[in-house]
Amino acid sequence: MMRKSGLSAITLAGVFVLLVVLSLSVYTVDQTEQAIITQFGQPIGEPITEPGLHFKLPFVQTVNRLDKRFLEWDGAPVAIPTRDKTYIHVDTFARWRIEDPKMYFVRLHDERSAQSRLEDILGSETRNAIAKHDLIEIVRTDKNRQPLRDETLKGATGTIGELPPIQFGRQKIEEEIKTAAAQKLAEFGITVLDFRIKRVNYNPDVLDRIYQRMISERLQIAQRFRAEGEGESARIAGQRERDLNEIQSNAYRQVQQIRGDADAKATEIYARAYTQNPQAAEFYAFLKTLDTYRKILTKDSTIVLSTDSDLFQLLKHATPKPSGSPAPAGVSER
Repeated sequence: MMRKSGLSAITLAGVFVLLVVLSLSVYTVDQTEQAIITQFGQPIGEPITEPGLHFKLPFVQTVNRLDKRFLEWDGAPVAIPTRDKTYIHVDTFARWRIEDPKMYFVRLHDERSAQSRLEDILGSETRNAIAKHDLIEIVRTDKNRQPLRDETLKGATGTIGELPPIQFGRQKIEEEIKTAAAQKLAEFGITVLDFRIKRVNYNPDVLDRIYQRMISERLQIAQRFRAEGEGESARIAGQRERDLNEIQSNAYRQVQQIRGDADAKATEIYARAYTQNPQAAEFYAFLKTLDTYRKILTKDSTIVLSTDSDLFQLLKHATPKPSGSPAPAGVSER
């Protein structure tokens, strides 16, 4: 009975050991992982990139898992001078993955070391690229993109509202940084999938210069509008004066023409009326003489006439008034 119990314990121990050995010999690889098998710290065999169940030697071999997905690198903002001596803060990011797991494991071993290496290489290439180009190259996307221009500036002379031409643009500079960094990172089993400049901030001194330039440009635009407005005002005022003079001239000509026609018509009527017989002509002369008297003989006028004056003829032939009657006001006879 005791022998049977001992055999059962040994059997159970053997089964337990077998299960332990089997569990240490079997491992699984997820779809998002790839594995490197190391024996006494040295990688052996090819990397395991296929997901599923795999086997290894227990106790002496270790499974080192590496990420197979796209990984992120987010660089810290760095102050970098451009070629035109303008200091800017450049914030960048990149996407990368492990292309050669075995080389990556030997050279870097883990993702923390990879991030540090990415920071060194991408940061260095970013500084080199920014220092070789002007600020306008960093700000503009690409050289084929035309910047929008204010509608109010169409037709303006000079360079108001225009940006200087560029040769590269930010996209080409990003591609330049990516290509240069990819060659160096390939030695660590890393491939750079994408690289972008996330944000560009100006130093306070640069911002002041930019604001002053914007203010100066807007003042030039305002001055141009004022000059155009003053010129248009002068043109309208001159046109108004010309139109007014023309209207007055035409009106005066029409008035004189109407008056001339009226005088001619009146003269014609008078001629027909007073030339019908001698009495009519004499009556006309009498009326005109009275009109003349009415115009020249006023309350405050004094006239001295000779007795043979034509103007005095009517007064001389008038019916004499009773003695003692005063002479007409302002008339004395000599």
